Amino acid sequence: MTLTSEPAAAASDATAFSTLRSDFYGFEDLLPEHEKTALAGLRSYLAAEVKPVVNGAWEKAEFPREILPGLHRQPVFGMQWDETKTFENSAVYRGWVALELARVDASVATYVGVQNGLAMGAIGVAGSPEQRAEWLPQLASGELIGAFGLTEPLSGSDSAQGLRTVARRDGDDWILDGAKRWIGNATFSDVTVIWARKADDGQVTGFIVPNDTPGFTATKIENKQSLRIVQNADIVLEGVRVPERLRLQNANTFRDTAAVLRLTRAEVAWAAVGNSIGAYEAALRYATERQQFGKPIAAHQLVQDLLAKSIGNITASIAMVTRVSQMLDHGTQRDEHAALAKAYATARMRETVAWAREAMGGNGIVLDYDVARHFADAEALYSYEGTREMNTLIVGKAITGQSAFV
Repeated sequence: MTLTSEPAAAASDATAFSTLRSDFYGFEDLLPEHEKTALAGLRSYLAAEVKPVVNGAWEKAEFPREILPGLHRQPVFGMQWDETKTFENSAVYRGWVALELARVDASVATYVGVQNGLAMGAIGVAGSPEQRAEWLPQLASGELIGAFGLTEPLSGSDSAQGLRTVARRDGDDWILDGAKRWIGNATFSDVTVIWARKADDGQVTGFIVPNDTPGFTATKIENKQSLRIVQNADIVLEGVRVPERLRLQNANTFRDTAAVLRLTRAEVAWAAVGNSIGAYEAALRYATERQQFGKPIAAHQLVQDLLAKSIGNITASIAMVTRVSQMLDHGTQRDEHAALAKAYATARMRETVAWAREAMGGNGIVLDYDVARHFADAEALYSYEGTREMNTLIVGKAITGQSAFV
């Protein structure tokens, strides 16, 4: 694949790059020009094509699949893999992509995180060269939709020890039995990467499982009040037969699974910052327009206090996630670095979306004003890709040398 140092198309004047006002210290200016150009084009696309539909989709708890062709044409998918990247790019750029997506909608950012970070990441990290060449381009283009099946009904934070889905060798095939829960995209994906424990030696391995394989069923989880656009599913695997060629050839222990999660955890931290910014920008816009006591509420000290605390949280979080992605680019990032970024950014996000809702008074709970969606979606971002408590223990072990895991 021939790479250029520039995006496929330069941004027009209408999509010229400018630093977000909510990027108070101008961290975006650290990006090289070609990454700024790509980011400006993505921002323009999201504003024109995605933002107008997300409130309606959130209310109906449906994914707006009509956005997928356009979304997959953006400089988003597969940008970290040689088989699919269209120009040279950094982990910092890919973090800003996650931020921009979540700034508009955290569910759309989660779709991308599952497709790009988890499904493609599993194949990119643990697949053979042949598997990478076959599957990554199809997933990057959107020709195929992917999902990632690790979490189970009785196993979440303890996946390393508690995985119950079993893979039993049968000649040239494997037979999978078990169940998965909270699997994003799985109600409409074409393939799902299923992680299972081998019956013979107890080690964890992964499989690229077409969703139409007999014995594979995915049922939508209803009544969610966070990330309602994301189509999470309960998956049941009953005698699902998968050929050895669809087993991830470099997935031999749970360490290989963890390597995939290591790549995505920092980007979830970036998405948390984006969700914070989406709420903050909506509250700031409202505060400048809403009149009380004869002047905009933005002129009141208490409202300014809420907004100033919010921009402080956002700025500190951008600094942390920028540095952790720089460390990934430099090959110095460790598990505890990504864990701290995820724990910190999501905790600050929870505060920020609450302050944004508070600044809007009663209108803060109305979907039309956007903050309610960012407020509710924050709860899921706070929990997935490692809860605050689990990430805290990863950091705690690194700084004390003592493991506090049960």
